[in-house]
Amino acid sequence: MVALEIDPRMGPLLAESAPKADIVFGDALSYPLCDLLERLPEPRGLVSNLPYYITGPLLDRISEARRHFAIAVLMMQQEVADKIAAPAGNGARGAVSVHLQSCFEIEHVIKAPASAFLPPPKVDSAVLAFTPRISLVTAERETMFVKFVRAGFVQPRKTLANNLASWGREKVEGVLGVLGLPLLVRPHQLKEGDWIALLEALQ
Repeated sequence: MVALEIDPRMGPLLAESAPKADIVFGDALSYPLCDLLERLPEPRGLVSNLPYYITGPLLDRISEARRHFAIAVLMMQQEVADKIAAPAGNGARGAVSVHLQSCFEIEHVIKAPASAFLPPPKVDSAVLAFTPRISLVTAERETMFVKFVRAGFVQPRKTLANNLASWGREKVEGVLGVLGLPLLVRPHQLKEGDWIALLEALQ
């Protein structure tokens, strides 16, 4: 077991609570996670109670390292968990939902109400399990895919054609028609495969 901790003051407490763990001090936002994971025998698991204020950037880093672990079990704010797991058609669905669901099979594990903590935070939490899947997007195109999906959700209440107007509104509407999608479709209504087909047709 390897514990990655940013605060050296936590060293004595970690040594007491997890005496067999190898404690590494560093920032999870910049530390080479792939190298850290490679130090461990397979199958590897990644476990974290994600700090709420850096949940998004940390999820990006964990996603980038997904080829080096078999499962990630992560606690996060309930609202964020609901967004991540939201299926197509759910109003909570956003760019992070599409991206992570294209990379992982995501399972809700348990709710963690504020009352479970001392002192209790102001929000409830939830635990999700992320199992890497065969990516729907090649590694070379993932950055473009993420940027494209984020552009599609820039104003979630507007139609997808409006959000992607910079790609050429008529062109976008034409592709939507070819894909059998309504011209007034909203971004949260598309499945991951729809996003991939749309990007491929527009390039």
